Amino acid sequence: MAEKSRIGVTGLAVMGANLARNMARRGFPVAVHNRTTSKTQEFMKDFGDEGPFTGSESLQEFVDALETPRTIVVMVKAGPPVDAVIDELAPLLDKGDIIIDAGNSHFPDTDRRAAYCQERGLRFMGVGVSGGEEGALLGPSIMPGGDPEAYAEVEEILTAIAAVVDDTPCCTHVGPGGAGHYVKMVHNGIEYADIQLIAEAYDLLTHVAGLSAPEIGKIFEQWNTGDLESFLIEITGKVLAKTDEKTGAPLVDVIVDQAEQKGTGRWTAIDALDLGVPLTGITEAVFARTLSSLRDERRAASTTLAGPTPGSGSNRDDLVEDIRQALYASKVVAYAQGFAQMRAASQQNDWNLDLGAMATIWRGGCIIRAQFLNRIRDAYAEHPDLDNLLMVPYFTQAVADAQDAWRRVVATATAQGVAIPAFSSSLSYYDGYRRERGPANLIQGLRDFFGAHTYRRTDSDGTFHTRWAQDGSEVSTG
Repeated sequence: MAEKSRIGVTGLAVMGANLARNMARRGFPVAVHNRTTSKTQEFMKDFGDEGPFTGSESLQEFVDALETPRTIVVMVKAGPPVDAVIDELAPLLDKGDIIIDAGNSHFPDTDRRAAYCQERGLRFMGVGVSGGEEGALLGPSIMPGGDPEAYAEVEEILTAIAAVVDDTPCCTHVGPGGAGHYVKMVHNGIEYADIQLIAEAYDLLTHVAGLSAPEIGKIFEQWNTGDLESFLIEITGKVLAKTDEKTGAPLVDVIVDQAEQKGTGRWTAIDALDLGVPLTGITEAVFARTLSSLRDERRAASTTLAGPTPGSGSNRDDLVEDIRQALYASKVVAYAQGFAQMRAASQQNDWNLDLGAMATIWRGGCIIRAQFLNRIRDAYAEHPDLDNLLMVPYFTQAVADAQDAWRRVVATATAQGVAIPAFSSSLSYYDGYRRERGPANLIQGLRDFFGAHTYRRTDSDGTFHTRWAQDGSEVSTG
């Protein structure tokens, strides 16, 4: 009798195939399956000699190939396809078997699927995986959520295939239910903001500093040796340096300026609104992608709407350094907002998220891995109940040191007519957060005038209402 496989992977597109290869390369016997049989056959032909694989043409054959209790990784497109696979698998499985959804599922769907499986005696885990196809093969950042006992049974495999930084696997149990997919969602939201900030820096360097794509690529290459060191800064330099084989021009100059999105950034922004967390940078990044999709409208507007025409800026070297500092300060704000959102969600859902652990597992494998995640990890080690990363001395000082440059960049971009929604909204958030008293007193006064929504006073306890349309007197409402 053939040896039973330790784990199964169904869904052999690039991510699923590479996760399976990663497991097999580390000695774990893996059963593989795909709805389209030819895909399984192709996988076995191309990669079958990389490790102990068992190819399965049917789901029943796939399930039978696994040792019990069975562990199955589902790696299909988020949404209805995940439900379809679970519905097909559930009748074939036994009590105690584990289904792992390793795709980019929305965390409420993960909670629903966990309840569905529990009713059938199955265990379900929502596992965030970041790192793209290369990370899936060589070592991603892994964010497992769900039953801790189920995690204990798969921990050996997940930690073995994860990226490793300072001898620490970039994988840890996040929390119950949909916590793993929630953290992955916020990770992706931060990624949206990070990429948008990089795009705005590129736009300024192009249309205000007057630099070419290869020149900007060299700047990003330099920036990657300092406090901005990160995967995204690194690959920005590489993308900008790439020459198009067809035209001889920089490849980036012939790519259509429409950014697509799969929904995780939008989910993050919507959830922040539900939680009441100001998530300006990520939300503006989502809006910027949406605006980019209106290409025909923008082309028409470019010939109709008035505004300054960006030109080469003076003191180019000073401008480049200002942009670097503004990029770093805005990046700090994006991470501060994302971690504040995870803290609020953890409190609301009783997840008990270890935010320092999240920073730790994001240091390697994932798309937003960056040098300063070490600073975030250290901040939460010292202040576990931290409200906002901006209040940590290192980040307080870093943003203070950058704020003059940050303000000059926002002013220059506005004067030159270059849109910088992520830079400017991050600065506005910073200025709003550091204000002891803002203008919301007037907002509440107006709400009380037209809707009798009441207000609180600075000199008295309780709530009050002014009879604006009557005698103008104030009354206590409790």
